[in-house]
Amino acid sequence: MNLPLNISALSLQLPPASPRFVDLYRPDSDTEAMCATTRELTKGLLAPTATVSPKFFYNELGSKLFEAITGLDEYYPTRTEAGIFEAAHTHIAGTLAEAGMRRPCLIDLGAGNCAKAMSLIPHLQPGQYVPVDISVDFLRDAAEQVQNNFPALDIIGLGMDFSAGLELPDEVQAHDRVFFYPGSSLGNFHPGQALQFLQHIADPAQGKARGLLLGIDLVKDTARLEAAYDDALGVTAAFNKNLLLNINGLLGSDFDLRRWRHVALFNTAQSRIEMHLEATSDQVVCWSGHERHFQAGERIHTECSYKYTEEGMAALLRQAGFRHIKCWTDPDKWFAVFWAGV
Repeated sequence: MNLPLNISALSLQLPPASPRFVDLYRPDSDTEAMCATTRELTKGLLAPTATVSPKFFYNELGSKLFEAITGLDEYYPTRTEAGIFEAAHTHIAGTLAEAGMRRPCLIDLGAGNCAKAMSLIPHLQPGQYVPVDISVDFLRDAAEQVQNNFPALDIIGLGMDFSAGLELPDEVQAHDRVFFYPGSSLGNFHPGQALQFLQHIADPAQGKARGLLLGIDLVKDTARLEAAYDDALGVTAAFNKNLLLNINGLLGSDFDLRRWRHVALFNTAQSRIEMHLEATSDQVVCWSGHERHFQAGERIHTECSYKYTEEGMAALLRQAGFRHIKCWTDPDKWFAVFWAGV
């Protein structure tokens, strides 16, 4: 007796595909990358005002701590941005369709746990999803979760420090590329650096890049901004201090976390949140042929997060070379999502 073949039932029994992965960031195992990381960290730590790039927050523990931060009451950006995507996803998908993009390549910069992209994938229907993150092991787990949710989706995880360059490997779909940069991470760049970064994305040499979907935190009252970066539970403080643990691992330095405290403040003149680590006592930190004397009260500048107005960000996008700009905000205008087409 011949039974009819149920294709749908059969496909459900097939194991899901596994995401492909291209690892371009291994400073702990690649000699050249390790030397570049050592030079960058050493230069920052020995500067007159010590500074460390916020990209060094994101080792595996740092990524998990940031994921915890996004669930805090004080940290409004994640839920506010999610609310905008939920309210505007039909308009966003329609905007891409009007631009002729039916199966775009969605390149998720600083993907983290990929949750933001997962909420949009059913609406944007990308032909390929490329999560990009510096935290390689964390990204592997996140990409697997996306694949479990969307078994037919072509996924290429990309371990990469995109702040140092954005040259994409050949595995990434060359046409209809949409860069996705949510979470107001662009605010970590100084305005001049932000402009250069945006110009790089808008540059035709990037391939057939068609546009950028960007989340940006907007200017608001100082108390609300500072609370978002200095929560009552101290999770952001732990996230900031974990940077020292990461530096110890990368440099072989001997930072003692017990002798540092978290500081967050809004610099009104610069329109930016600043995060610092402040020495609570005089101390000497040593690493690989170098040392730095820190006096009590001296700070390491670990992050800037610039806040924009709608008009200011639209002007920056136009200056970078984007021509077709749309904006969606929440009712309180705390946060904005921009579409910028080339």
